Amino acid sequence: METVTELVQTLLLYLKQPEALIASVGLLGLTVIIFAETGLLIGFFLPGDSLLFSAGLFSAAGHLEIWPMVWTLTIAAIAGDATGYWIGRKLGAKLYDRPDSMLFKRSHLQQTQDFYEKHGGKTIILARFIPIVRTFAPTVAGVAGMTYRSFAVYNVVGAFVWIWSLLFAGFLLGRSVPGIKDYIHYIVVGIVILSVIPIVLKWYQVRRNAASPALGNESAGS
Repeated sequence: METVTELVQTLLLYLKQPEALIASVGLLGLTVIIFAETGLLIGFFLPGDSLLFSAGLFSAAGHLEIWPMVWTLTIAAIAGDATGYWIGRKLGAKLYDRPDSMLFKRSHLQQTQDFYEKHGGKTIILARFIPIVRTFAPTVAGVAGMTYRSFAVYNVVGAFVWIWSLLFAGFLLGRSVPGIKDYIHYIVVGIVILSVIPIVLKWYQVRRNAASPALGNESAGS
């Protein structure tokens, strides 16, 4: 039990310090993380946005080659979403009956479905920049029966936009601002906040819509 606890604590520490995680796992580890976050339903807790930006800074400091990393992670993101899509196609509505566990929440699946119903196929692109939603979006598309041809287009475009924008943002900032790595913790916090804003807004909208009928009933009763 102590070993498991230590592993969890170590993982949480790395997630709070993406530069340390990158230094430990290298390009191979980054590839696995990006694939898991986009393709496996248990990867929703992984820090994709901050990790990619930090990887760009890390590359600017000369620790990783930018072009091999860009292409490798783009392929991993495409393969991850494709895997998630086929999980949705194979399991279908059965996923909504799956019990909650530490690494799976049906509420995350439902939230993503609501997002998908509102934005349609564009969800596959938009979701790349939204934590949790990006993990479940391809699976929901598979459950919803989106044709793979349509899905593949959104998948490839979304992967390029997500990977290239964040990696090169970090890389170019690292090259143009001396000593930027000393402030990486503040930058990562900012990225996390920006990533979470859409989720907070969605939560607020749901709460407001849920409260509206109750307010209407109270008015009618009075």
